[in-house]
Amino acid sequence: MMKEAIYHRAMSPFVYKYDRETIHIRFHTKRGDIESVDLIWNDPYDWHAEDPAMWNFDPDKPSYWRTYETPMEKIGFDDAYDYWFIAIKPPFRRLRYGFRLNDGQETAVYTEKGWFEEKPLDDTGYYFCVPFINPIDIFHAPSWVKDTVWYQIFPDRFANGDASLNPEETLPWNSTEPTTTNFFGGDFQGVIDHIDHLVELGITGIYFCPIFKATTNHKYDTLDYMEIDPQFGTKEKFKEMVDLLHENGIKVMLDAVFNHVGYHHPWFQDVVENGPSSEYRDWFYLREFPIATEPKPNYDTFAFEKNMPKINTEHPELKAYLLDVARYWVEEFGIDGWRLDVANEVDHAFWRDFRKAVKAANPEAYILGEIWHDAQPWLQGDQFDAVMNYPFTNASLNYFALDRTTASEFRNELTRVEMMNTMNVNEVTFNLIDSHDTPRALTRAKGHKGKFKLLMTSMLTYTGSPCIYYGDEIGLEGEQDPGCRRCMPWDEAEEDRNLFRYIQKLIQLRKDHPVLANAGSYRFNLVDDANNAVIIERCTKDETYLVYFNNSDSASKLNPLGYTGAATDLLHDRDLDSLEIELAPFSAAILKLK
Repeated sequence: MMKEAIYHRAMSPFVYKYDRETIHIRFHTKRGDIESVDLIWNDPYDWHAEDPAMWNFDPDKPSYWRTYETPMEKIGFDDAYDYWFIAIKPPFRRLRYGFRLNDGQETAVYTEKGWFEEKPLDDTGYYFCVPFINPIDIFHAPSWVKDTVWYQIFPDRFANGDASLNPEETLPWNSTEPTTTNFFGGDFQGVIDHIDHLVELGITGIYFCPIFKATTNHKYDTLDYMEIDPQFGTKEKFKEMVDLLHENGIKVMLDAVFNHVGYHHPWFQDVVENGPSSEYRDWFYLREFPIATEPKPNYDTFAFEKNMPKINTEHPELKAYLLDVARYWVEEFGIDGWRLDVANEVDHAFWRDFRKAVKAANPEAYILGEIWHDAQPWLQGDQFDAVMNYPFTNASLNYFALDRTTASEFRNELTRVEMMNTMNVNEVTFNLIDSHDTPRALTRAKGHKGKFKLLMTSMLTYTGSPCIYYGDEIGLEGEQDPGCRRCMPWDEAEEDRNLFRYIQKLIQLRKDHPVLANAGSYRFNLVDDANNAVIIERCTKDETYLVYFNNSDSASKLNPLGYTGAATDLLHDRDLDSLEIELAPFSAAILKLK
């Protein structure tokens, strides 16, 4: 038994309160080392029962040390670990617990105080502890997010509906390649004019890149958090758009930058002009005066971008203002969520107060942080509801688009992604395969539509809340910024309608079959490195779905492990007498078992 490989702590994401009755417990062991794990558990103050048959009861021991022992389920593995799981409903919402491990030759008990040959019986203090399921401590995110399919819009590039709003030197729509500085005049009226496209596709949420007053086409250099940039329209037009989207079942999430402002923001310009005597000097991180931008800024910025001075969210006046901003757009315009740029560089205390402010305005508003790495400190229930799931992005691209990993390595990466956060978080995490910050997924796949379809199939049958980057549904391509921010063409000659219908079908299947979204478990059933194929199993106690992926350039016969019988292939509208099917190169199938 490889005891050195075993590690557990009574904290998230190893142990967490899933709901008012249920505690989820995860346990890691060396891959292939342990045959079974049982959870030893009971209430810390009531280690006895009236019915001894219910308990692991030793008549030679004191009655108050009777304990449950319940098998844990091995839910997955990667190249290093097996992952075990159990959901426990302790009758009094308190729990002491440990683990009994069996490797086929010996058993051992693991507790908070270390290893024992048998479970300790003289003190419950040996065991890991969940003191009480206090409802206020349970991670809560808006339930509607689980069923939402997002669509990300870069406003200047989606559609120009009102040319009278065009900034100076606006170019004719889609007349040239995008640059970091050119404008094409996209606006709110353009979104309104093309709402039929969004409804037809089936999306139910829009994530807008920033819309607030700024100097650039991307608007991440905010000049005024309380005003909409004139190139997009008025507040009245914004409200009209939000109301129309809501009428069509589409939620609205805005992008906010509370890490930095634009160089030309009035606050920072006051610092530039007045130096140490500026009333805003403590609103920024300044190292010396006068303000200088070369060779590097002598003030803190986003990265080393001189046009984006970092703001001090610990300053009481600035903090109060920003919290007013957070409430204002929720209360006055009914937006449904905030996406928070560079969220990991803002202090945790600010985000805790931000959450309180937003949830007071609308308890069901969604708070999404832009964090590209392990985000556990922000996902304890007191700050964000979710983060952008770039670890999923990378795992998917590495396997389906870039041919960097095998089927087994894809399983390993996705299993680690699932284990990074609690299930409460996974169910509302924001899954994406590209964005305004990355090359477009079809470009990463070198224009290969089959590989791109596999990417979309994987995302739209994965746990969480998926997001489609505008234009992906019609085959838009583009390299890293600015290439990935090109105009939506709105020309049928430039649209791949077959791709549109494929993604539309996936979205509809996700709506019609909740097990493909968040209602069912997610497990790897078959991983075939020889044929570069994978079968994903999604199931509840009543329904089972199998998602087949053939990520190779030859036809492959795939047969799931542990299942036989008939099924319906939902993706291709056909009935099957057998679960063993042959898939064309770079194609997928979604089977519902009969």
